[in-house]
Formats: sequence, C-alpha cells, structure tokens
Amino acid sequence: MNRRFAGSPDPDAPPVGGTLFVVATPIGNLGDITLRALETLRAVPLVAAEDTRLTRRLWARHQIETRLISYHARSPAARETELIAHLERGEDLALVTDAGTPLISDPGEGLIGRWAVRDGRVVPIPGASAVLAALVASGLPAPRWSFEGFLARSGRERRERLARIAADERATVVFEAPGRTGATLRDLLAACGPERRAAVARELTKLHEEVWRGSLSDLARRAEMQPPRGEVTIVVQGRSPHGPDDPVAAESKRPDLEEGRRRVTELMAAGHPRSAAARMVAAETGLPRRELFRSEPNGL
Repeated sequence: MNRRFAGSPDPDAPPVGGTLFVVATPIGNLGDITLRALETLRAVPLVAAEDTRLTRRLWARHQIETRLISYHARSPAARETELIAHLERGEDLALVTDAGTPLISDPGEGLIGRWAVRDGRVVPIPGASAVLAALVASGLPAPRWSFEGFLARSGRERRERLARIAADERATVVFEAPGRTGATLRDLLAACGPERRAAVARELTKLHEEVWRGSLSDLARRAEMQPPRGEVTIVVQGRSPHGPDDPVAAESKRPDLEEGRRRVTELMAAGHPRSAAARMVAAETGLPRRELFRSEPNGL
C-alpha cells in the first residue's frame, strides 16, 4: 500500500486506507440527527459505538442496519488496534458516542489520533451540540466563549481552572454531573463573586428540558434547595472589567463572617439544621461554609 508520511503530505497522493467518519448523534431528541449523518451511518460497513445498547435505539428509530462494535473509554487496547486494522484494509468506519460528538468530553481521542497520525482521512459529520444549545438558551452575551468540559473534582487543578474562569472575559461552558452541580455552583460563586450571571441548562432537547438563569448566588441557592436531575450544562458570563461581577469588587461587597453567622442563626431558628443553614448562607454570600458552621455570633 502506498503511504504518505505524516508531516509531509502529498496533496496529489490518494488517501491512505479507509475513511474514519466522526459522527455527531442527538444529545437527547432522536429527531435531531442530520440527513448526512443518517446517510453516512447507513453507508459504512461498521460503526464503533460507545454503548451499543443505546445506539440501537437510534438504529431502531431511523431504520439503520449497519453492524455495531463496542468502543469506549475502557475498551482494551486490542479493540483500538482492531479498528485501525479495519481502516488500514481500506474499509470505512464511523465512530459515535452515546450523545453529541466523539472526542468532545467523550471517547474517541485515541482512535482519531492514531488514524490521523498515520495520515488517514478523518471526516467530521457535525450535529447537535450541548455546548451550543446551552449558550443559546442561556440568554447571556457570548460573542466569544470557552469550553471547559468537566472540571477536576478537587485539588489544585480545580482551583486553577476556577480562577481562570473567574478572570476570563469570555463566557465559559462547563459540563457537570447532576449530583455535583450544587458544589460546582458554590465554587464558581466563591471564585467569580455572587453577582456574576450564569445559567444552568438540564436535559437539553429532552422532554423535561429546563434552563435556570440568574446570578451565581441565586443559582447556587436554588441548586441547594432543588438539586437538578439529568444532564447538566453550566454557562458562566464572562468577567466585565471593573463591573459589578468583578471578583475584586464582589469581594469588597461580601458580608463579613459575623453577619453570615447571624444569618445561620436565623435559619436555625426557622427550623433548618445547622449544616443546611450553613450551606445556604455560603451559597448566598460566598463565605466559607466551615466557618459559618463552626459557631454562631458571640460564641453561642
């Protein structure tokens, strides 16, 4: 087989092996697949899918009969090698994940990277995107924006990424699991200040689609009282230099600890447990929850 070397392609040489089609699939509503994606998925001899059980729902909805093979983040190295060999034999292959676009916070990096470095042909088939849908639904200004995907769960990397989001004048899109949305909103509130505008979009394109809009303080408090369910995408407005959402300005307006502890006492008097009251006040003010929980004003 004639082969071009990566790094010095010959535009007149024929493509190496088969074509790897990277196909975006619906993020919820199965009707959101494109005509081109359907044509591609029906034409290729094999489709590598993150979860073949979920992909078969798409197959049944659109009468696709192409053979499926499993390929996901925990697949053995032998599976990736098998798919590369399939391409090297000149056979086309389509790659799909459970929802959205492979490689974008989804499996696919290894296979796409290995085929690209061999100078193989990689063709994107675009489609539904949770990132773009959330940006549009947020109602926030987003002439420029960045995508952070899933934040690190803890530690220095998480703190550094939160600090970059706080300082960025672009809007930022973050993916989050529903069970961790409240914690992430509290951390964003602490980093960006309580007045920064944001939106929480859940179950985009699905039956129970919902978008919360407001300040980070409002959204953190709402998530504390009403934890969201389903797939969650968070959009944070970019920093306005010296504006009301500027972290420095927000810090100057933040209530002091004694005032926060007084608010905890009021909530406890209204029947809330101390731990819940401390979380609520931390979400409202950006004050440290542990300090709020430690004691009430005047050592009571």
